[in-house]
Amino acid sequence: MKVIGVIPARYASVRFPGKPLAPLAGRPMVLHVLAAARAARRLDRVIVATDDSRIAEVVRGDGGEAVLTSPEAASGTDRLAEAALRVAADVYVNLQGDEPLMAPENVDLVVETLLAGADREIATVALPAGVEVAGDPDVVKVVIAADGRALYFSRAGIPFPRAGRPAYRKHLGLYAYRAETLQKLAALPPSPLERIESLEQLRWLEAGWTIWVGEAVRDSIGVDRPEDLARAEKILQATRENLEKEAVQ
Repeated sequence: MKVIGVIPARYASVRFPGKPLAPLAGRPMVLHVLAAARAARRLDRVIVATDDSRIAEVVRGDGGEAVLTSPEAASGTDRLAEAALRVAADVYVNLQGDEPLMAPENVDLVVETLLAGADREIATVALPAGVEVAGDPDVVKVVIAADGRALYFSRAGIPFPRAGRPAYRKHLGLYAYRAETLQKLAALPPSPLERIESLEQLRWLEAGWTIWVGEAVRDSIGVDRPEDLARAEKILQATRENLEKEAVQ
């Protein structure tokens, strides 16, 4: 079973051009994602799939592997699927290039969630979240069935606590796919719910696919705008300090 991690890293971001190269704690953000992928036990190989030679050069300068993909790729999944045509594997893991705080343990978990059943074709991760996420459209919420299947993803606060305590789950931008499934997903046209919420995974649910959700071991944040960098750097520093304290103990 060969498992490859692919980091889609797009330079031409609408809200934050050049985002993968933005400095975070003294290093380009994409290298933080690369470091997390390298630390994961379940990945046999890691590739950065990018639309820009500047990103590729930075990755290669750090000893990483990068492939240039079409600037016309509409989503990270499309970029990953293009890279997968060049590098064969049984399972591909999509590590978002704007998630510099993703824990390597979460990467391992998404692979294990996928491989927990022979019939599982897509997996992701989530974790419990407080009421503060309910009104934040940048935090994607997911409702999960008792057996671990995703029922719906939304930028809204779901499930709505009409007659009970809030029970939000934050979705993290991490996916694992079987190889044949990845190509089928990339061939799907945009769907109505996807257009409404701007969430690609709704396209898959609308097309009848099942997404299995594992329990993340640690939170992560996406860097969508320049102002998110300061928050990410603060969290990164705090995480490092906590890990150092644990090592001493």
